[in-house]
Amino acid sequence: MSLATINSRALLGVDTIEVTVETHLSNGLPGFAIVGLPETAVKESKERVRSAIINSGLDFPSRRITVNLAPADLPKAGGRYDLAIALSILAASGQLDKDSLGEIEVLGELALDGSVREVHGAVSAIIGAKAKNNKIILPLANSNELALVAYSKGYCVKSLLQLIDHLTNKTSLINYQNLPRRQKPMLCSVHGFSEVRGQAGAKRAVQIAAAGRHNLLMIGPPGSGKTLLANILIGLLPNLNEAEALEVAMVKSAAKLQLNGANWQQRPIRTPHHSATAVSLVGGGSKANPGEISLAHCGVLFLDELTQFKPSALDALREPLESGEITVSRANYRIKYPANFQLLAAMNPCPCGYASDPTHECRCSEDKVTRYLGKLSGPLLDRLDLIIEVPSLSQAELLQHSNETTDWADIRNKIEQCRELQTQRNGKLNSELKIGEIEQYCQLSTSLRKLLANTMDKLSMSARATHRVIKMARTIADFENSAQIRKRDILEAISYRRCQFLKSVIR
Repeated sequence: MSLATINSRALLGVDTIEVTVETHLSNGLPGFAIVGLPETAVKESKERVRSAIINSGLDFPSRRITVNLAPADLPKAGGRYDLAIALSILAASGQLDKDSLGEIEVLGELALDGSVREVHGAVSAIIGAKAKNNKIILPLANSNELALVAYSKGYCVKSLLQLIDHLTNKTSLINYQNLPRRQKPMLCSVHGFSEVRGQAGAKRAVQIAAAGRHNLLMIGPPGSGKTLLANILIGLLPNLNEAEALEVAMVKSAAKLQLNGANWQQRPIRTPHHSATAVSLVGGGSKANPGEISLAHCGVLFLDELTQFKPSALDALREPLESGEITVSRANYRIKYPANFQLLAAMNPCPCGYASDPTHECRCSEDKVTRYLGKLSGPLLDRLDLIIEVPSLSQAELLQHSNETTDWADIRNKIEQCRELQTQRNGKLNSELKIGEIEQYCQLSTSLRKLLANTMDKLSMSARATHRVIKMARTIADFENSAQIRKRDILEAISYRRCQFLKSVIR
């Protein structure tokens, strides 16, 4: 029977779905048809496959060729099926043993000369094949992804002929053991942290935000050190663990971003420009690509000049900040991307920037300031854990010799230990606790409950804000090695929730 079958994988978001490539050769006028919802790039694979087979010195059958990509209701895109289609044609025409294609998955785009080109989403494909214990063949250009996942049944090929030689004569292929090993993760340098003069309160808030992965908004005049404080927070974050690093690699691979074994465990930092649209932030477009919030998964999304972003783009962040994921819907499918990121934002208190600066006169009217702050919706601000003011420094404070004695390397170790404590106790960081888990892991005494209730009522805070204060107090207690939440932890957490410039919009 002139029928051959081989497996490949389709990419849907950051997940992969097994695709069966079925090829049948029949009598009749020579023709080549691909069915199974192929998009344009897949339809064009007919010419790539034909030229690759001929230029590799093999026979392209002059028969009626029908290729089915199952499941038929799943849209197929890209050139990732080229190599699988070519192998199935060769097997159906008797040039390749059909038994050699069993329990093997193949990905790769073919060049006209038979060489194999890179495909995106290889990390997800390797993990999917590993879950089924299948052998997987990838282009050599995807060797970095294979080295990161370190799957023993993963192999890389340069050309169609090399793969046929392997299947026919059992010649060896490059696998992850022949590739460069994943390098030991390196932490970001702590040099330059002493450049921030003063700002003791802001530095403390940055440490608490880093310790519990809490969202932070900094408000202050130009030149007060907001960006430097943001760099401090980024530098204090511990490296990703292996599970987190693979999740990040899956998103990067799906987004066609370069993976590097030297920094594979560094947390992603995304800093989009304030002209970014809602689609660029949360994801979407014609092909439902991942947005900035997904590219910042397990890392930091830094929005500088927050009020310059479009209100619609900022409000699109509200659901992902709560759920840690984003669902992009299209006519034929719905794609879910991970988006468990830490939001770090900075803004000026008014259009001219000097409403809070005693040394500069503000040129903005009260009505103008109100409209400016009104660009930030209350529900969005309600999802921020810390909202702090970063005052400007006097010229004397700015020019005096720095006597900074803070050991930032020691603080980073303390933050890492604090996160490990939270993970061991909760199974997650404090900022990720649900309402039921707050009762279990953030227990308050009767007196503290009364204090918190009275204070939050006086400040007209929402229920969400109350829960965030409790989680933040738990982080402060963990940071200070306290088993129980104390009164001072509650009061410090409450102090991070109020800002005089946002009284009109935050509750």
